[in-house]
Amino acid sequence: MNKEDAKVRIEKLKKEINLHRHTYHDLDKQIISDEAYNSLERELLSIETKFPELATPDSPTQRVGGEPLKSFKKVRHEEPMISLNDAFSNEEMREWLERLQKFTEEKIDEFYCELKMDGFAIELVYEDGIFVQGSTRGSGMIGEDVTKNLRTIDAIPLKILDKDDVEKNLKNLGLKPSLYKIPDRLVVRGEVFLSISEFEKINKEQIKRGEKTYANPRNIAAGSIRQLDPKVAASRKLDSYQYALVTNVGQKTHKEEHLILKAFGFNTNSHNKKVASFNEALAFREYWKKSRKKLGYEIDGTVIIINENRLFKKAGAVGKAPRGAVAYKFEAKEKITILKDIKIQIGRTGVLTPVAVLEPVEVGGIKISRATLHNFDEIERLDVKIGDTVIVSRAGDVIPKIIRVLTGLRTGKEKKFAVPVKCPVDGSVIIHEGALYHCSNPRCGARNKESLSHFVSRHAFDIRGLGEKIVDRFIDEGLIADAADIFALKKGDIEILEGFGEKSAENITHEIEEKKTAPFNRFIFSLGIQHIGEETALLLAKEFSPSRARYFSVKDFETRFRKITLDAAESILGIGPKVGESIVNWFKEERNLKILLKLNKAGIRISQEQETAKSKKLNGKTFVITGTMDTMSRDEAKQKIREHGGNLSESVSSKTSYVLAGENPGSKLDRAQELGIRILSEKKFLELIK
Repeated sequence: MNKEDAKVRIEKLKKEINLHRHTYHDLDKQIISDEAYNSLERELLSIETKFPELATPDSPTQRVGGEPLKSFKKVRHEEPMISLNDAFSNEEMREWLERLQKFTEEKIDEFYCELKMDGFAIELVYEDGIFVQGSTRGSGMIGEDVTKNLRTIDAIPLKILDKDDVEKNLKNLGLKPSLYKIPDRLVVRGEVFLSISEFEKINKEQIKRGEKTYANPRNIAAGSIRQLDPKVAASRKLDSYQYALVTNVGQKTHKEEHLILKAFGFNTNSHNKKVASFNEALAFREYWKKSRKKLGYEIDGTVIIINENRLFKKAGAVGKAPRGAVAYKFEAKEKITILKDIKIQIGRTGVLTPVAVLEPVEVGGIKISRATLHNFDEIERLDVKIGDTVIVSRAGDVIPKIIRVLTGLRTGKEKKFAVPVKCPVDGSVIIHEGALYHCSNPRCGARNKESLSHFVSRHAFDIRGLGEKIVDRFIDEGLIADAADIFALKKGDIEILEGFGEKSAENITHEIEEKKTAPFNRFIFSLGIQHIGEETALLLAKEFSPSRARYFSVKDFETRFRKITLDAAESILGIGPKVGESIVNWFKEERNLKILLKLNKAGIRISQEQETAKSKKLNGKTFVITGTMDTMSRDEAKQKIREHGGNLSESVSSKTSYVLAGENPGSKLDRAQELGIRILSEKKFLELIK
C-alpha cells in the first residue's frame, strides 16, 4: 500500500468507525459486533503506524468512548475511565511484557488475572457509605448519570457494610484492618452484565410478542442501563461485578483491591486470581478460553494486570491506555476481510449455492477462506459485490457466513455478481423455484458427487479419510465443486464443520498434500473417462508416456492426450473403438479441460514410475479376470500377472490370451467360450507362474 492509497483508506475507515461509534455509544444501537469494530480500529492503527504523518487529532485511535446522550445528566469522572490495549496472541503478550520491563527497569513476576466481562462499564460513588451516584464510561472523561437504573440491580449495594463488619471480613480474608480506612467518599468501578439464561429468556419473550430479538446479552445490559425509564432496568435481572478501587484506602496490590471490595460488601468475581509468573497468566487465559461455557455469562478474554500498585503507577500510560494492564482477547468470532470472488456450488440434488471466496482471515482461532452465501436472494439482501469489504462471522463456532457489507469502504471497482443462466457443471438450463435455483438435469449433482468419490478412491488418487460421506458433506457445505478444489482445502475450512476437529482436519489436509503426486495410470483412471478402467488406464500410461522424465505436469499430459486420434487409440493392444472414442470426446469438453488447468495450477505432478516385472513368464500375454478366487483377491491376482510381465484387460476380445476364472464367473466366461479363448482355473494359473 502506497501513501496515497493509505490516505484514502484511512479517511474511509475513520468515517466508518465514527459512524459505528456514534450509533453504539450515543444511540444505543449496535450495527456491527465488537469484534468487527475492533478489526476496523486495528486496521486503522496499523496503517497510521506505517504512515505516522497521516495520523490526525480527529482519528478514532486518539480518543476513548463516545459523547453522552444530552438527555442524561453529565458526570465528570475523578479519574479517566480509560480502555485497555488489546492483545490477541502469546507473542503480543510477550512483547507487552518486554516493553513494560524495559520502561520500568524492573523484573515483573506477579500479575493479577481477571475474566474480561462482556458487559457495560460503570462507576459507583458512595458518600458516608451510601450509594449516591452511578455513571457510565461515556467519553472516558465525562459519563452519564444512570444512578436510578443502577439502583435496580441487586448485585450493587445501596450501602456498604458497617465498619465492624468490614473489619471482620478483612480479618477473614487474611488482611489487617489497621492497614486500611473506610473513607467518607468511596469510588469503585465494575461491570453490569446479563446472564446467558436471562438473555435467552428475554429473547423468547420477544419472539412471543412478535418483536425483534437482541443480538447478544451485552446489548440488553447496555440498553437497560441507558433507558430513561428505570422500570425497564428493573424488569431485567441484571448482574454486576466490581473490580477496581479508584479511592486509595491503603491497598498496595490489585489482589488487595479485590479483597477489600469483597470486605466492603461488593460483588467480585471469584474466578479472578493472583499468579506468580507470566506463564501462569497465559495459562489462566488458555484455561478460560476452553472453559468459558461453564460460566453462565459471556466473557471475551482475560485482563492481565501488574499486581503491585507501585509498579502499575510507575508504568504510567501510553496514549489513552495504561501500560501496566492489557486485555488478552479471545479470538474474534467476527472479522473484516475482502470478498475476492463468488463461486457456484452444485449440491447432490442439483441445487446451486453461491459460496464466497475470501481473502484468508482468522476468525475464532481458525483461518478461513470461504463463507456460505446460502442462496442468490441472500446476495441481493446483503447487496454484496465482488471486491467488497465484508464482516465474516462464526457466532456459535459454526460455519462462517457474511453478515454485513461495509459499503462505506467501496472504491467503485467492485463488481456485481451475475446469477448464471446455465449450469456451470453441464451447461443445462437453470430452473428458478422460489429462493432456490436448480440445474434442469436431474443427474447433474449426483453425477458430480460420483465423479469426486471416484477421483479420491483407492485405485485413483487414494486420498484416505475422504470417503463418500465426507465427499458428500464437503460438496453440500460448498467446500468442493470439482476435483481440483480438493487440493485447495485448508485446515480451517474443515475443522469448523460439525463432527470435525483440529486433528481430523489436519489429518485430511496432510493426506491431500501427500497425494499431490499420482502414478500415471492412476491419474488417468481418476479422471473417470467412460470405458477406462484400471487396466485400460495402465495400458494408456505405458503407451503414451510423454518423456523419459520421472515426473511431468498435468499440462504435459493434457497437451499429449488431446492429440490422440481414434486410430492411435485403437492400435493399442486391448483397446477397442468405444474406448478410443470416449478418450477423444472427453478432451472435447471445455469443463474437463478447465479441471485439468486447475489441477495443473494446484501443483499436481504425474509420476512415470512403472512396476518392474520379476520375470518374463507372461510377457506378451493379456489376461481377463472374472469370478472370485479362493487363495487371493482380484487385486492380488492382478499384481501377480504384472509381476510376471503380463497385461490385463477388462473386456474379452480376440486379443485376449487367457481368462482367469474363479467361482461365480460372469458373462466374460461365456464370451471367452464363444471366442475359443483359453480359460484358466486359479490352480492352473498358479502353476503357470511357478
